[in-house]
Amino acid sequence: MSAEPRPAFYALAPGGWRDYVTLLHPPYTLWHLSYVAIGAGLAPHLEARRLLVALAAFFLAVGIGAHALDELNGHPLRTQIPDRVLVGLAATSIGGAVAVGIVASVLYTLWLAPLVAAGAFIVCAYNLELFGGLFHSDTWFAVAWGSFPVLAAYLAVAERITVEALLAAVFAGFLSLAQRQLSTQVRTVRRRVAAVDGTIELLDGGREPVTPESLTAAPEAALRALTMAVLALAASLLVLRLR
Repeated sequence: MSAEPRPAFYALAPGGWRDYVTLLHPPYTLWHLSYVAIGAGLAPHLEARRLLVALAAFFLAVGIGAHALDELNGHPLRTQIPDRVLVGLAATSIGGAVAVGIVASVLYTLWLAPLVAAGAFIVCAYNLELFGGLFHSDTWFAVAWGSFPVLAAYLAVAERITVEALLAAVFAGFLSLAQRQLSTQVRTVRRRVAAVDGTIELLDGGREPVTPESLTAAPEAALRALTMAVLALAASLLVLRLR
């Protein structure tokens, strides 16, 4: 009898501290924090302190808060973290992110305040599937998890929005849309499919079996490669600005 597949390629064995590592969705958290670094790195003059503030806010909101809310909805990662702990993590981290955003708005630019409010709303509306799941869509994922962090980080550093920032936000949005398309197939196979049966018949007469592994191998390889690509881009911008 084959072992039950992991709910995600990065998921650790359930139990203890491993559940909290899995909860962070490490590749995806790094991916979306890279958007923060890209937005900050595109600003004409990068201040390391402002970059760290932006990274802290998004790590709290997305890395912890959003993922805790997601796990609260049926434990898709199959962690053993109690619901009350997930609620506490979500409330504390999202509240902390909002507090950081408010302070940044006062210290840097009040134009950040609307983005702080919008970010707090979307992280709850998306992950809790509020309003009948209206905001739980590919488009909103691309905007909220891709375009938004680029624009917010750029605004926090440059105190204005420019054409290059908008173009970078478009880049991040479409890249996040690609992430969503790839990860949706993987999640479906790993978490919802009970069995796979079939073969692919090749023009030369050969046959290849269709298995859960064959359905997830290419998308997961692409997700790993894209994670490294966006991390490298973020690192290159930070090296350019901070050296």
